Amino acid sequence: MTTFEEQKKKSAKPLLWISMISMAMIFAGLTSAYVVRKAEGNWLDFEFPIWFYLSTVFIILSSFTINWAKKSIKNDELEKAKKGFNYTLILGLAFALSQYITWKVLYTNGVYFTGPGSNASGSFLYVLTLMHLFHLGGGLLALVYTTYKAKKGAYSSNNYLGVELCSIFWHFLDFLWLYLFLFLLYNH
Repeated sequence: MTTFEEQKKKSAKPLLWISMISMAMIFAGLTSAYVVRKAEGNWLDFEFPIWFYLSTVFIILSSFTINWAKKSIKNDELEKAKKGFNYTLILGLAFALSQYITWKVLYTNGVYFTGPGSNASGSFLYVLTLMHLFHLGGGLLALVYTTYKAKKGAYSSNNYLGVELCSIFWHFLDFLWLYLFLFLLYNH
């Protein structure tokens, strides 16, 4: 007979995958709506600020640092793992800050979310990036919790499910951003 803890561990990954598929469907719906609305015309063309591109660099680098942390845990190199988690957290926060700066520059350049002077192209950009940022907030919370547990010595080569779950979700956020980034560049 399996214990509750064993059942919990066995169901953790499938539940994470189900939630990520649900999140991906939200973004598929939003990007589909973007394409349909753009076809109607009255679409504002604007340049993406440099921070939009820098945010992509930050999130790609964070994939490497969380991989480094996970590999370090699997090798029982806890000090390296802590550094990897810290770098990932810093890069995740840099991504969030760069998104905020992107919105600020866009607003200054007359690209508004809503109200007089707004356009659907700007509104869609804000919604897509804000929805990703909300999900990234969840990833940052998971990362903070995982980093805390790693610093307390909770993970080892024999016990790293929490690290693996955090890493899977973080990579999902990275790939989701790359999809949005390329979608917006191609369809802008």
